[in-house]
Amino acid sequence: MDLYGWIDAYLNHLRVERALAKNSLDAYARDLNRLASHVATDDVKTITIAHIAELLADNVRSGFGARSSARQLSALRGFFRFLVRERVIPADVTALIDRPKLGRKLPRILSFPEVERLLATPNLAKPRGVRDAAMIHLMYASGLRVSELCALKLSELDMQRGVVSCLGKGGKRRLVPVGEVALAHVKTYVEGARNRHARPDTRVLFVSPRGGPLTRQGFWKLLKRYAAIAGITATLSPHKLRHSFATHLLHGGADLRAVQAMLGHADLGTTEIYTRVAQEHVRRAHARAHPRA
Repeated sequence: MDLYGWIDAYLNHLRVERALAKNSLDAYARDLNRLASHVATDDVKTITIAHIAELLADNVRSGFGARSSARQLSALRGFFRFLVRERVIPADVTALIDRPKLGRKLPRILSFPEVERLLATPNLAKPRGVRDAAMIHLMYASGLRVSELCALKLSELDMQRGVVSCLGKGGKRRLVPVGEVALAHVKTYVEGARNRHARPDTRVLFVSPRGGPLTRQGFWKLLKRYAAIAGITATLSPHKLRHSFATHLLHGGADLRAVQAMLGHADLGTTEIYTRVAQEHVRRAHARAHPRA
């Protein structure tokens, strides 16, 4: 089997054995295909540490950031470990390559007044505005990833209990509580605007005007449009709304473990970054208000 064949075998392993989402698989495929196009060989047994080092150096010359290079190295390590387990090669050629050092950036968030303006922007007199308001309210109320929001099925929303059951990374399902205000917007959408567009066989909660699922790109575009209308000058992404959800919960005194469960983080360390955002908020408040700050 040649190099591209082993890449396909590894991606299939990630899809079947580790149940990775399509977006993650696409990222792995891009990183591994970049390796294949870089090395002048189709035989995985002839790839050396020099090939990997040259690829990472080429990344720097091409303008790759440290995070992008670290992500690619992680994909390569997984691939070569897979080849070792399959007894294709005797040793992992990436084992001696150091991971690029990353400065841990604090996630940028919206202020609560900015969130309030954003939530009030959709025109509730129009079916599309009703849908958009329901989506934005639900995302901020639950901290769902944009892929989880767009894939959410109507059957996964429990209006009586006030929870959504979403399928997250690695095929892990979690229950997330949703507040009454967001539920009210979703209920209005389900009972009215959704019925105008949804095809009989459409199972997803949020649909496009054509009746099919709304895409991640479609939600990103509408969010940017509403941000501009709301006067939010900073670039707004769906993930920034998720960051804001987590940080505002911690500002309000929520337990870190509870926030971890709602976000669907496997590692508490991933969630702890939001405590640093909250602490930074406290320091800024002190600097603004204290006479000796």
